[in-house]
Amino acid sequence: MIDFKKNIEKLYSKMGKCSICPRKCGANRNNGQKGLCETADKIFVASSSVHAGEEPPISASSGSGAIFFSNCTLNCVFCQNYPISQLGNGGKISLESLVDMMLNLQNRDVHNINFVTPTHYSPQIVKSTYIARKKGLRVPILYNCSGYEDIETLKLLEGTVDIYLPDIKYSDNETAFKYSGVKNYVEINQAALKEMKRQVGDLTVDDGGIAQKGIIVRHLVLPGNIENTKKALEFIAEELSENTYISLMAQYHAAHKSSNFEELSRSLTKEEYEEAVSYLELLNLENGWVQSLQQGFLAYT
Repeated sequence: MIDFKKNIEKLYSKMGKCSICPRKCGANRNNGQKGLCETADKIFVASSSVHAGEEPPISASSGSGAIFFSNCTLNCVFCQNYPISQLGNGGKISLESLVDMMLNLQNRDVHNINFVTPTHYSPQIVKSTYIARKKGLRVPILYNCSGYEDIETLKLLEGTVDIYLPDIKYSDNETAFKYSGVKNYVEINQAALKEMKRQVGDLTVDDGGIAQKGIIVRHLVLPGNIENTKKALEFIAEELSENTYISLMAQYHAAHKSSNFEELSRSLTKEEYEEAVSYLELLNLENGWVQSLQQGFLAYT
């Protein structure tokens, strides 16, 4: 039996000398000190809306209830959402307002509540979800994150999160430090994915093909970094399972500080992406979705 009140207490305690994410900056966020994520104790949200652009079982027919949080625990030079994650665009809201957002989205018939860039707000997310469920929230909770997660924090999310949607951005630490400014990304990310898999298992859907529980791993193919992609896919096949659902993303475009890196200052080529898809198939990773370079998600057959 999960003691949600105790989990909430532990998460807020971790904010006192912050160790919510693997950077463990030690800021006293409970007293208003900002951590390396540029966030203290207040909640900042950039948008709350019905989102139709996620993977098919996430958005499905009625959309995903996406709540985009401001700031981030990473500093990715190519971030596609950098005005929100890096520049901190968004407005301050109360915990009660976050609860209301969740319930209002459910009233719009969304299939899930999709917390985007949630890690640094995990204490508030667990508390608000606990309250919202007492007020009638029934749809699954989706944790849409970078995959750079603290294991202790993840364990305190168990029972709150139904669906994990993490990234596997890198398969070597040098590349991770170069593009995202963090050390030991690979070991931390791989351990986090295993913990998520332990909690929720492989993706399960209802009779309508709508996600109910499980993990979907996202990987954005970066131009000039095909070996990074291949090794990331090898980890999934060998250490998670061939049954893992993967979203292999082709939507890279140069953004934020990408122009500082020659290999990232251009778009992904069709040939690069096709090589990634071919390697996915070679590893017998048949569950999930690939993209066209012009359109949305295309399901495997």
